[in-house]
Amino acid sequence: MSMTVGIGHGDDVDSINDIKHGGIDAAMDRLGVEQLRARRSVKWSVTSGDQLGAFIAESDLPLAPTVRDAITAAVAQGLTGYLPAVVSDETAAACADFQQRRFGWTVDPGHVQLLPDVLGAFAFTIGHLVGPGTPVVLPTPAYMPFLELPGALGTELRTLPMDQVDGRFVLDPQRLAAALDGGGLLVLINPHNPAGQVATGDELLAVADVVEATGATVFADEIHSPLVYPGHQHIPYAALDERTAAHTVTAVSASKGWNLPGLACAQLIMTSAEHRRRWSASPFVVRHGTSPLGAVAASAAYSVEGVAHLDAVVDYLRRGRDLFADRIAKAPSIGYAAPEATYIHWLDLRKADIDPGEVAKRTDVLGTNGTACGTAGFLRLTLATSHAVIGEIADRLVGLVD
Repeated sequence: MSMTVGIGHGDDVDSINDIKHGGIDAAMDRLGVEQLRARRSVKWSVTSGDQLGAFIAESDLPLAPTVRDAITAAVAQGLTGYLPAVVSDETAAACADFQQRRFGWTVDPGHVQLLPDVLGAFAFTIGHLVGPGTPVVLPTPAYMPFLELPGALGTELRTLPMDQVDGRFVLDPQRLAAALDGGGLLVLINPHNPAGQVATGDELLAVADVVEATGATVFADEIHSPLVYPGHQHIPYAALDERTAAHTVTAVSASKGWNLPGLACAQLIMTSAEHRRRWSASPFVVRHGTSPLGAVAASAAYSVEGVAHLDAVVDYLRRGRDLFADRIAKAPSIGYAAPEATYIHWLDLRKADIDPGEVAKRTDVLGTNGTACGTAGFLRLTLATSHAVIGEIADRLVGLVD
């Protein structure tokens, strides 16, 4: 198999100038596979030869200049120790402001707390915001670590396979009620990872009715909410009504929209007074560890300048999504619905009689077998990369059914 993606030789300084003067397209056009590997990200450091990584939610798109400047200034100031309260408060306020401006959700900054990442927020919720022995109910397919973490914490996990209707994954209210019978912690991933769906208001209200009737709690993972494509609207679950505000904890982050996962700063929004009381009563050691550089980066990301960069990122990702959809349509036996949000693509390989576990060997495209997401026969791809690489990945997959 020969690599057809061009090799770039520009340097990062030129790429930064491209962002400022020529847009994200100009910056990405300069990047070839050789240059991407030189960055030593997880995705590119484990690939070699003709291999193309699409298994981890890292983005190859350029860092927002306002975020880069904020991090550089913080390092110059020596902000490399522990997280100061003043910085934490600034990030909480920036997060609340972003939720209001982007989604119309009025959040009190005092209801926002910082944790290193969304998995840490999930673990904290299991251990401290719900009662001991509360089972976790997880609709599948789902983000892979959510299938592993409850068991690692000694918590019962109840998986709930979603129905697939007209290519869309949906929750059956009766089966959801049975899974939550007696109470539980429902993991609600919206926008959805890996299906890329954006839940409608009616879908969320149907979930709310079941949760309220069963006395359950919702852990709303809304980490991908900044990456919603035109034609769709993210609705924060906790913002639906007074019921959802009272039974929900919401995890958000700038990590996906602005590619900041390594800087360790997520935000946990607690709209319930009881959840805030439990947060305050928990040991400091279990809510410690957020990076001050991550907090500074998140504040910059949520700023007006940061959101302008986000909008350009979403547009580039949308066009990459459309390119992938056009190319993959050449293999109609591969089931595919273009994501409504996120850069995660979810392919149904069952009708094509392709074993997802063999794709990497046959194409040198490194994705994630759907069994790791709790659903066999599917392939999960993360495509936050150049359009050239996206096109190459699509062509290789189409080649499986030629």
